Amino acid sequence: MDFTRFKAAVFDLDGTLIRSKGVWSEIDRLFFKKRGMEVPEGYYEAVSTKDFRAAAIYTKDLLRLDDSIESIMQEWHDMAVYEYTHIIGEVDGAADFLRYLSDNGVKLGLATANSAALYEPVLKRLGVLSLFEGFATTEEVGRGKGFPDVYELACKRLGTTSDDTIVFEDLPEGIRGAKMGGFASAACMDELSGSEKAIMQEEADICFENYRELLAK
Repeated sequence: MDFTRFKAAVFDLDGTLIRSKGVWSEIDRLFFKKRGMEVPEGYYEAVSTKDFRAAAIYTKDLLRLDDSIESIMQEWHDMAVYEYTHIIGEVDGAADFLRYLSDNGVKLGLATANSAALYEPVLKRLGVLSLFEGFATTEEVGRGKGFPDVYELACKRLGTTSDDTIVFEDLPEGIRGAKMGGFASAACMDELSGSEKAIMQEEADICFENYRELLAK
């Protein structure tokens, strides 16, 4: 696929540009361990496309916690900030691919469930923050990645439309939300399970394991 034919590319962050899945799994493990519990089966999948507040509400209701929504969010935030600022690395070739698109006139946008306090330091550390022209979060639109809202908001800020924008995602919900909005879609399958890969291969316009593959084509 010739990605330079698009006016814009909108990227998810976690699992698509950076290898953060293990970080969030560890945060979940420590959060539940502190409360004397194991992480429930299917929990990560349930919260992975939610913004911080929606995930905190889900978790509070699931566990019937006395903690406030704000305190749950702050606990997660404090654990995550250090990792995003200092530790988490890129999906292989992501920074080079972003530079390639930018150098060829493709506008770059970010559509994420994370706040600026998390996405800004990791993108800055990877040397690509300044390449992005539009940022959108699921908290701003009120719905998760299973809907096109966050991608549409990113496009609005880039001055493009779904017809000339491609969305890069790493979860089936994200691909479905993008397709629902009429976007072309590219699936990063770097950290996916076999069943998720099968879904992505069926539903996305293009699938890849790392960005070196795309740069080599």
